[in-house]
Amino acid sequence: MPIPENSPRHHPEPGVVVIPSVNWQGLETLYLKEVRRFFKVQLQTVWAPAITTLMFLVIFALALGRSRSMVLGVPYADFLGPGLIVMGMIQNAFANSSSSILVAKVQGSIIDILMPPLSAGELVAAYVAGALTRAWLVGIAVWLVMLIAPGVDVPIRSPLLVLYFGSMGAIMLALLGVLTGVWADKFDHAAAVTNFVIQPLTLLSGTFYAIDRVNPVMATISHANPFFYIIDGFRSGFIGASDGLLGQGAIILLVINIALWALCYRVLRSGWRLKA
Repeated sequence: MPIPENSPRHHPEPGVVVIPSVNWQGLETLYLKEVRRFFKVQLQTVWAPAITTLMFLVIFALALGRSRSMVLGVPYADFLGPGLIVMGMIQNAFANSSSSILVAKVQGSIIDILMPPLSAGELVAAYVAGALTRAWLVGIAVWLVMLIAPGVDVPIRSPLLVLYFGSMGAIMLALLGVLTGVWADKFDHAAAVTNFVIQPLTLLSGTFYAIDRVNPVMATISHANPFFYIIDGFRSGFIGASDGLLGQGAIILLVINIALWALCYRVLRSGWRLKA
């Protein structure tokens, strides 16, 4: 007796496409795995970065508290706060995606990611979504503490700018984290990228200073740094003032993210440094 086509026991003929477009179930499963991975150790992955970021604010507030300096029309602490929030966000987005892939490679469990019917695009989307979730959790945690912290005022004036530049910055670093995780063979390699690429670009992006107060050479270097547009756009959503052109920064970040996404897709699709 033939099995009806709508029966659970019916299997398609070989070569028949079962997942015609996007494997939503697999995508959701990998995303939830990424979120649960960092949320199990949330004291280390969410609250510790939040406390570290707040230490920067406390140190600079104490060091410059008596000077009452104004930057872009607001007190220095108010200028510094949003930059520290997004700095913590993008650093943790990078850490999440890079460590996830690297740990899977070191432990030999990367095969569990490569074997399921997930395309390269779905893998990139899941890793980026997990990193983006962690970034916003860190950002919200820092912002909530800053709301009740004395000496700093961080009201959101333009939620759209905060959402766009915060998300674009986290996505950019998440994609860089994917590339780093694929390239790295050991934790020293990932640490080298963090220490010699991510940290310098973050610290020289205008987080702690306004571009109009530095010499022309430093200003040119800062404007060539894509991290500058992340922090400047995010900060402008809080203080209502910008160091650069927001429209230009928004386009630059979009182009960079599209290019990085295409590169990640190609690397994962090829299996470079992932498949034996």
